[in-house]
Amino acid sequence: MSDHPEHLNSEQKTSAEAARLEAYTLADFDYELPTELIAQHPAEQRSGSRLLHIDGRSIISDRQFTDIIHLLRPNDLLVFNDTRVIKARLYGQKESGGKIEVLIDRLVDSHHALAHVKASKSPKAGSQLTVGEGCAVSVIGRHASLFELEFELPVLGVLDAHGHVPLPPYIEHADEPSDIQRYQTVYAKHPGAVAAPTAGLHFDETLLKTLTDKGVQLAFVTLHVGAGTFQPVRDNDLTKHHMHSEWYTVPTETITAIETARKTGGRIVAVGTTSVRALESACQANGGEPAAITSDTALFITPGYRWQIVDAMVTNFHLPQSTLLMLVAAFIGMSPMKTAYQHAVLNRYRFFSYGDAMFLEKGPTHAV
Repeated sequence: MSDHPEHLNSEQKTSAEAARLEAYTLADFDYELPTELIAQHPAEQRSGSRLLHIDGRSIISDRQFTDIIHLLRPNDLLVFNDTRVIKARLYGQKESGGKIEVLIDRLVDSHHALAHVKASKSPKAGSQLTVGEGCAVSVIGRHASLFELEFELPVLGVLDAHGHVPLPPYIEHADEPSDIQRYQTVYAKHPGAVAAPTAGLHFDETLLKTLTDKGVQLAFVTLHVGAGTFQPVRDNDLTKHHMHSEWYTVPTETITAIETARKTGGRIVAVGTTSVRALESACQANGGEPAAITSDTALFITPGYRWQIVDAMVTNFHLPQSTLLMLVAAFIGMSPMKTAYQHAVLNRYRFFSYGDAMFLEKGPTHAV
């Protein structure tokens, strides 16, 4: 019997997953990062960042982001996440007058959302909040750390008028007018994310045209990035980590583009870990082959994961001990990941959402 996940029964899958996670602890994914390397602002030009290239032989090269033109080949398929970041942070007050901060995590429908609410004392179900300039919000209930909120007015309209760009917690300044544009990809389409798919921030219209002129194909998935993307892994035992869930869709057009790329010898190149998770989740839901789907995913990719579709990826540098760093280690191997990050620190690359990027090519094996 094959040992690929799509040929295992649910009990075998659970056992294999547990064994894979038990092989590592949280400490295996730590590294020292000088705080001055955490980018607080984006590069002056979108495509002006540096690019660390790790090829399939684990050879490291220092490049500029525009060099991706030479790293991609005709018939390669770039898969982008076209989610649009909403201005998800709102300020307001409780009925008592106490100040609150609301961070939308997920839009449920036009008037309902799940959100984090920061206050001196958590609001109770049935209580009333006011955000923006007098918009009434009712607290319906609570789901673990998230509050279910009902807005008097359409949520997106309130956010557009009164919301703030939900910059990550490691960016120390308040959002600025420039962040409305720069914490958003140029191809953003479907509103719903509360964090940017940051690997896509490096692409501008000129670069995209140059790539398509070369014969590189473009396709899109949508995954609404939630605030859980910044959720730390709190237990040294990775089997105890509960991965956050995010809504995603892989459209039929993208499946067709994938099939075409495979037939013409092109690679599937995911732009960002969110595109990776959407594509791999779509495969897992269909026995190992990609299929059009709209669903939620809580896929936790760690070393030992059997890749089903992604051949290469563009990604930024990720936080120590994060699930995204684990995904990178799963893709290129633990040792190459550690070497690459040590190189990036020594060579003063800029880290995290507004930082520099990596181009990772999957090798023939995934030795740790």
